[in-house]
Amino acid sequence: MAIFLTGSTGFLGSHVAAGLLERSDQPLHLLVRAKDDPEAEERLWRALQIHFDFPRFHHYLRTRISLFRGTLTDPLLGLPPEQYGYLVGATTSVIHCAASLNRKSERACLNVNLRGTLEVVQLAMRAHQDHGLRRFSHVSTVAVAGERSNETVTEDRAVEWDRADYDPYARTKKFCEHMIRQLLPDVPRTIFRPSIVLGHSRHGETTQFDMARAFVMLAGLSVLPFRPNDRLDIVPVDFVADSIVTLHLKEQPGHEIYHLSAGAQSQSYRELTTHLSRALGKSRPLYLPLLERPFTSLVNCLARFRGSIGYGATLLKVFLPYLVWNTVFDNSRVVSETGRSPAPFSEYCVPLLKFSKEHDFTYPYREWPRAATESAPASAARELGR
Repeated sequence: MAIFLTGSTGFLGSHVAAGLLERSDQPLHLLVRAKDDPEAEERLWRALQIHFDFPRFHHYLRTRISLFRGTLTDPLLGLPPEQYGYLVGATTSVIHCAASLNRKSERACLNVNLRGTLEVVQLAMRAHQDHGLRRFSHVSTVAVAGERSNETVTEDRAVEWDRADYDPYARTKKFCEHMIRQLLPDVPRTIFRPSIVLGHSRHGETTQFDMARAFVMLAGLSVLPFRPNDRLDIVPVDFVADSIVTLHLKEQPGHEIYHLSAGAQSQSYRELTTHLSRALGKSRPLYLPLLERPFTSLVNCLARFRGSIGYGATLLKVFLPYLVWNTVFDNSRVVSETGRSPAPFSEYCVPLLKFSKEHDFTYPYREWPRAATESAPASAARELGR
């Protein structure tokens, strides 16, 4: 019996997969989109090499991991009926990490987030009917709280259906939470809502650069169109992944919903820029909140251009609403239950930004060692064929 995990080749999902491999002895069933088994294995190696060297990865691949080559949005997850039936019968719990974070595309969010989540829920329903499901964990987002301003939001007061949403991503994730509750009423559920996930608290390396690129762009400005005392709710990926793994493996978590956020410890722009300026040997920026509207217009204009400036402006345009809402999300539940608080962004932002700039916002991936030998099957197709 195994944990079924979606999104294992993504940024957060790879950290969750690594945590499960290190802190549990349960097998992992991973859904990976690929044309053949070697491509699936290489995609997983690219995702997990930030966590493991190849010998350790290869050991896990051959002893703990089964790969299911499929597609989240296809019927039966794009799997042959016999593989799908095997997956249903072998799944004892589900962690659904996969999602489209394309905040500009309603079509992508509707397709991946809603249709994809429905397919995963149907798998969970069939597994629960077959032998009982221990837990269904779903990774959502604090953005389900909709448009906010100058607030501290608790888990049970986040979703208000008459409140406007920032973007298609937030809207579809809110409906995903509703769908899970309605369709899995008898299954123990855990819903995780991360805030802005950026970097790792113990090292500067990252494979996710969108938000890092936007912050590098902001860090280079001498004038910022923000209120200096506004707070940013930013958390490192290791805190988020460790919380998901800990609470998913726990027999009876204390709550159904957890904000994986900085909460009351969220830092202000002034705190962050003071630290950054000191560390980088720069002058502190000047804050002119009255420039927020002209700055937004400039960002929208620059986003039309090609090249690094246009790309950075496009990212900033997408994330800008989240940078000016001055809203934090109470994290007392997860801190109390796990005994761990997230590291402040100021403690690890400099290594993150330096790594991002030095590597031109690209992770230096290592290729699959062609001399590696196969000692046991990793794919579900080969496993079923034994």
